[in-house]
Amino acid sequence: MYKVFIVAKEVAEISELDSGLNRMGLVCSIANNSSNFSEELIKQACDVLFVDMDGSPASAQTQSTLEQLREIRRKRHLPVLALVSIEGIGCIGSNLEIDDFVVKPWDLTELVTRTRRIINWTENAENEDSIKCGDLVIDIAKCEVSIGGKLLALTFKEYELLKFLAKNRGRVFTREALLNEVWGYDYYGGDRTVDVHIRRLRSKIEDSTHTFIETVRNIGYKFSAEV
Repeated sequence: MYKVFIVAKEVAEISELDSGLNRMGLVCSIANNSSNFSEELIKQACDVLFVDMDGSPASAQTQSTLEQLREIRRKRHLPVLALVSIEGIGCIGSNLEIDDFVVKPWDLTELVTRTRRIINWTENAENEDSIKCGDLVIDIAKCEVSIGGKLLALTFKEYELLKFLAKNRGRVFTREALLNEVWGYDYYGGDRTVDVHIRRLRSKIEDSTHTFIETVRNIGYKFSAEV
């Protein structure tokens, strides 16, 4: 299920679009473009950003929106789809902050199709040396983990455990299997080692808005397939 963050000039106007997208399986959050939406967005897990660009390219509001988009781009790799009127197409131009656009009146089928294509394109274009799960990024080349662009301090085993689970998202592993895969067959510690590392890992990567690792009762753990 894809998560959409919508930034709009008139939130009331977007409510109908929000309802339509929900019916088609997309989860939406909405913010007003007069606010500092970049700070709110960076804290949330989402797959694509919709931005209402229905205004003059030279207006202060449009320039503020574009500046916030640049700020977001500096902190996370997130596809951006603009919602424009015929008159507002000039806002698109050659802006690198915008990946695609849809012209009003919006057709839900077209919008959902473009959304899925832009997300798939972004995921396929990602460096093979990284794993992206929402706004959690595991940079394998640098052995770094970040959420919303903020680097996290993980121990080597925490990092290896997270990387293994994220590469196999949705698949359930017993504690014994995780010991074998992450610690190695020659490790003689008990399976409580896995529980301790999972608990520490959760304390570092999860909060009220982020849930990545799920406990499967009487079996073990899995990395959420819905992230």
